[in-house]
Amino acid sequence: MTSPMTPEEVDALARKRAGAKMGWYTHALVFTLINLYWFLASDLGFGYKTWSPKLLLGWGLGLALHFIAVFVLGGGSSLRERMVQKERERLQREQNRMP
Repeated sequence: MTSPMTPEEVDALARKRAGAKMGWYTHALVFTLINLYWFLASDLGFGYKTWSPKLLLGWGLGLALHFIAVFVLGGGSSLRERMVQKERERLQREQNRMP
């Protein structure tokens, strides 16, 4: 079992996780605003002939991967915590085998 974290460690981890989430929210906002601009500029004819959904799809894939990294695999997800725990146990077993 892991030892309890100190208040400073809890604060540092909380700040790191909040920063990662804010990074994703910023990414999503920029994605939305830029793609909306590209769509409207194309639709209203501001020098763009056609708006390409390829840009939306490519960047959207990046945004989806960012989401997975932060909210699914990031700190706090049970999947990540289980993987970390398994690695800790493996490393401890390896250390116990060493003379």
